[in-house]
Amino acid sequence: MNEELQDYLRHVLQAIAGVETHLGQRRQFREFVENLTTRRAVERELEIIGEAINRILKINPGIAITDAKAIVYTRSRIIHGYDTVDEAILWKIVVQDLPVLKAEITTLLDETT
Repeated sequence: MNEELQDYLRHVLQAIAGVETHLGQRRQFREFVENLTTRRAVERELEIIGEAINRILKINPGIAITDAKAIVYTRSRIIHGYDTVDEAILWKIVVQDLPVLKAEITTLLDETT
């Protein structure tokens, strides 16, 4: 695996860590919705994840990342359709999808060492 691809994979992990930091230990949907600063910070981390995955796909279109194209789509939706982003969808991504993505990225990076 080339170094550029590894860098992008690390960027994804850093952004996931950022989401975890922004949310802290308490994971309450209502708090997420009511705290604009946290919500915007999480959106930014999701944008970074989407852009990194987009760049990864350009290097290796067949990489083993579940729903990679959906991740890129989410990034575009947050950026270009910011006024139509549903907090419930973001919350589902944070709670259900990011742990899976984190495990996949960690596995990919572990395979390179």
